[in-house]
Amino acid sequence: MARLSIITDCLSLKYVPAFTLLVFLGPLAAGLIGTILPAFGYFPALGSKDFSLLSWEHLIEHPALPEALYLTLLSGFIATALSLGLAIAFTAAWQGSPSFNRVRKLLAPILAIPHSALAIGFAFLLAPSGWLARLFSPGLTGWDTPPDIAIIHDPFAVSLILGLVIKETPYLLLMIIAASDQGQARQRLVLAQTLGYSPVAAWIKAVLPLIYRQIRLPIYAVLAFSLSVVDVALILGPTTPPTLPVLILRWFNDPDLSYRALASTAAAFQLVIVILSILAWYLLEQLVAQILCGWLSNGQRSFAEQTIRFFSRSFFQLLGSIFCGSLLVIVLWSFTRRWRYPDALPSEWSIQSWHSNLDTLLLSGCTTLITGIISALIAITLSVACLENEKRRGKTAGSGALWLLYLPLMVPQVSFLFGTQVIAIKLGIDGSWLALIWSHLLFVLPYVFLSLADPYRYQDERFVNIAHCLGASPWRAFWKIRLPLLLRPLLFALAIGFAVSVAQYLPTLFAGGGRFMTLTTEAVNLSASGNRRIISVYALLQGLFPLLVFSAAIGFSNFIFRHRRALSQP
Repeated sequence: MARLSIITDCLSLKYVPAFTLLVFLGPLAAGLIGTILPAFGYFPALGSKDFSLLSWEHLIEHPALPEALYLTLLSGFIATALSLGLAIAFTAAWQGSPSFNRVRKLLAPILAIPHSALAIGFAFLLAPSGWLARLFSPGLTGWDTPPDIAIIHDPFAVSLILGLVIKETPYLLLMIIAASDQGQARQRLVLAQTLGYSPVAAWIKAVLPLIYRQIRLPIYAVLAFSLSVVDVALILGPTTPPTLPVLILRWFNDPDLSYRALASTAAAFQLVIVILSILAWYLLEQLVAQILCGWLSNGQRSFAEQTIRFFSRSFFQLLGSIFCGSLLVIVLWSFTRRWRYPDALPSEWSIQSWHSNLDTLLLSGCTTLITGIISALIAITLSVACLENEKRRGKTAGSGALWLLYLPLMVPQVSFLFGTQVIAIKLGIDGSWLALIWSHLLFVLPYVFLSLADPYRYQDERFVNIAHCLGASPWRAFWKIRLPLLLRPLLFALAIGFAVSVAQYLPTLFAGGGRFMTLTTEAVNLSASGNRRIISVYALLQGLFPLLVFSAAIGFSNFIFRHRRALSQP
């Protein structure tokens, strides 16, 4: 009877939320401990068992730290502020217009492209010898040879900021759209326009104060990512010195093991920087709210309407052009045999770059596919179990659970992945499939849960209740009614989880122990080689994989619901 009771409790999903938190917060906590202890001198692997602040002294005295910290803060704050400003301006000026609807439909494929793949295309587009210079040379520029201008890896991190803005603006726009689609936000907008407010002023004064609380966590996640990004900074960022996360990675990979303690200290310092930056952003929010409080209620009916409409649309058109150009130049380089400067197009085409790297492409592609699919399926299983538990208990997780969900997205990867690697070595799973998939799951699970939460929670319960009235058990109603109705959101969650997994660079590097190659690790590692043909092959496949999965999700759901018009709608 006792065993039967335990099985019944497990089937009732009672312990699923706690298990899910353990799965993705346990390694996070263990990783932070494994990073912080060496930062304070406790590192038995190197024979150090006495706590001290010696590593902190070495870090503070390191000549590269001030410039690296400055570049990190500069790029992180400017990229986040620009992305948020562009997303808000475009939504306020164009919501409900055909232009806005077209951009909205393009958000999914834009977000599916990994950061590193887009960064590689961006570098090939805007470099002194890039495609943009070739298109206008020598006729308009007079350049017969590439100019000696530091456009990529520039010392002021401008290219890094632009690269981050191209990817983070669509993400914040998606979060704003999701928050604005709620009924109260729409009612406020209609009411303000009825009172004579112009579209921009109506949205900023009536809607933005309401939805900002809902998009605060995504903004913090973007800020944390911009401050701690490694792969994009390796491709676009400054090099002498680099940003702080790249500097930390160099110290971790240094053959001199004494640098491990310095790297751990810098990783703990990176965590402090992110926490203080989020706190500073929060204080800035309060300051701006106090400053604008009077303006929000002064009754002014318009606010720079034409200026905001013109610049927001122009910036989005520019970002869209850079995005499309970055992808197109990757395609061109991947099939190029000879492309001399300043020719606008390759003079000879070839598939040699694909053929000569076929074995490595198959190996890294299979690893990417297996890791992405498995981690996404596990994330969907855990998310569905947690959401079904909410349904059956009649209680929805509060804001505290949402903070826990965003925690892996706001903690710098470099601040806990080294500690996670140390724990994995002690458990004997370092460099295994288990460690690799688990490390990806830490970042896949939050995105999958967030994408499923609203469709699951707002599903019409009358269908399930009818099934219960007809004698169906809770599990039978779950399999026969709830999941078929949620097939489309489930497929999109799978595609989102897969795209997130494909983009992971540091988790693969640390958890894989150098034994696993994915398309992302190969593309980023090859980005310093200068061989644009081979780099483009990996970057193109890296971008195609998520797009193909998204296309398959759309196509399969449309096929299944081809005779059910309402369910086949996006």
